[in-house]
Amino acid sequence: MPQNLDPGRPTEGRTARPSDGPAARPVDGRTEQPADGRTERGRLTREKIADAVLSLFDEGLVQFPAERVAERAGVSRRLVFHHFADMAQLTDTAVTRRIDQLLSQIKPLPTDGPRELRVAALAEQRGRILEWLTPTRLAMMRLENPSERVQEAVRMMLDYGRTRISEIFATELDRLPEARRTDLLNALDAATTWSTWHHWRSSGLDVAAARRTMATAVHALLAATDRPETAPDPPDG
Repeated sequence: MPQNLDPGRPTEGRTARPSDGPAARPVDGRTEQPADGRTERGRLTREKIADAVLSLFDEGLVQFPAERVAERAGVSRRLVFHHFADMAQLTDTAVTRRIDQLLSQIKPLPTDGPRELRVAALAEQRGRILEWLTPTRLAMMRLENPSERVQEAVRMMLDYGRTRISEIFATELDRLPEARRTDLLNALDAATTWSTWHHWRSSGLDVAAARRTMATAVHALLAATDRPETAPDPPDG
């Protein structure tokens, strides 16, 4: 993980809740205040520094000194630590910023109409976003002690993805009794998350093939709802 120059790992602010069009929030989680010129310059500098970390993540780097971040951002090392208490706080801020950027890319998907179109729309959007998110997710996996702020952001992202699946395929899911509905939702959720996407990509599938595989898996799972009376009941216990 990036070097931690101070023992503390302060966390501040709160992760924004997801929506189809989340509003922008300050990069360090602080409450918005009317900005004068100096405040605005400070905000832009913090964003530039956080984006420098993200660009290093995108290149596959996880361990790097503050000097490398400062060079990439075009600022001094001293200015980095003027805005961030330590590298841990900076990493937290950068990861949370990336997740906010991800949420801003999530547009409403159809929740009715032909299943083929709904599955295709889901696979296209999920594949594009999960591929873009991969460098940051790999960096997050290497964090020794991710902060509560980062963990909350990841939980929120996963919960939101599951909720969207339940909305997009409500027509099919609502045909099933509650226990079987939950099992199918769990399976659909697993087939459309980053971990599964990364498995396909790591196995040698290109983006287009991974997207087709996701769509095939979703179609296969949803087929159980076409004749729900023939689907096996889940085992007791």
